[in-house]
Amino acid sequence: MPYSERKISVRQPVYFDNAATTFPKPLSVRNAVSNTIAYAGGNPGRGGHPLAKRAGETVYRARESAAQLFGAQPENVVLTLNCTHALNLAIYGLLYTGGHAVISSMEHNSVFRPIAALARERIITYSIAQVSPDSAQTLANFRRLLRPNTKAVICSLVSNVTGQILPWRELAAMCKENGIAFIADGAQGCGVLPVSLSDGISVLCTAGHKGLYGIMGSGLLVTDGKIPLKPLMQGGTGSLSMSAAQPDFLPDALESGTVAVPAAAALDAGIRFIAQRGMTAIFRHETALCERLIQGLKQKPNVTVFRDAQAEYAPVVSFVLDGEPPADTAARLAAKGFCVRAGLHCAPLAHNTLGTSAEGTVRFSPSVFSTAAETDAFLHAL
Repeated sequence: MPYSERKISVRQPVYFDNAATTFPKPLSVRNAVSNTIAYAGGNPGRGGHPLAKRAGETVYRARESAAQLFGAQPENVVLTLNCTHALNLAIYGLLYTGGHAVISSMEHNSVFRPIAALARERIITYSIAQVSPDSAQTLANFRRLLRPNTKAVICSLVSNVTGQILPWRELAAMCKENGIAFIADGAQGCGVLPVSLSDGISVLCTAGHKGLYGIMGSGLLVTDGKIPLKPLMQGGTGSLSMSAAQPDFLPDALESGTVAVPAAAALDAGIRFIAQRGMTAIFRHETALCERLIQGLKQKPNVTVFRDAQAEYAPVVSFVLDGEPPADTAARLAAKGFCVRAGLHCAPLAHNTLGTSAEGTVRFSPSVFSTAAETDAFLHAL
């Protein structure tokens, strides 16, 4: 039966904007936040009393869980406000002395803007490598842009616009071969793809509130500890308090001020939730929903889906209805109770690459809690 003839009843609203932040959160995550506020309300590292100790233990458990997931040491796990915060720590922390950087043509503004700002200040120069559906061609495009003074390659593991998976392991090997730092934006890949520092990543930056199912206000900078990063902020760390200098050891060097303990607890619970469900199972479930959507969209003559048979994709789909601005499509869907994101998705480079820079696209991004019935209802509403 054609999708247009299906009569499906769904609970409103239906959330398909998980690339922005996952919703709903697992019950274990919600409970972790509530319990932390109720029973671990002290300031970690700022006292020896029981509540401060409980808070410190909560934060350390989050570091341990993240370290285990990403193949790092707990002390090399820095808790941040979000992925943007982590990327700025890494980019400014490494490139403040100058040099050359290479970024991809699919980058989010979290990478593009700090790089462009450093270039405007004439501290660095940078090049943009064109991303192709062919991974070998993408790798070759990066390689030809390397210079003797290239200090870093910075790129997304997964495009937040199309879901295209970039060849991060091959890029990491290229960087290692040339003695260059590889800074990875894992915001759309972590939690659904098996990302590890053992892949050759020097610094992994990611969001805690997306694929890791934590709450907003959480992110991670995970480093191999081999590249010193100059602090972006300086202040209270709970360590070496008599010194006027910021501590030079991790995580204290990059964590000034009070850590968001409820967010750390949520992050720990989110990572444990992923381990319990199984990352492979989560990826398969979300990918199956994306494929279901794409097959339904193919039945409609006026839809363009931004996918290429040569490329590999994480569970994100961008599309446009011919003749209708994406914002209007999203507004119509919202009126029917479906939450999607339309526009440029804070990634103008990616839309320049796609040729959609005028108005962007509509982005569909399911989560582990999304269902086939909801996807069918979305197609029916569309």
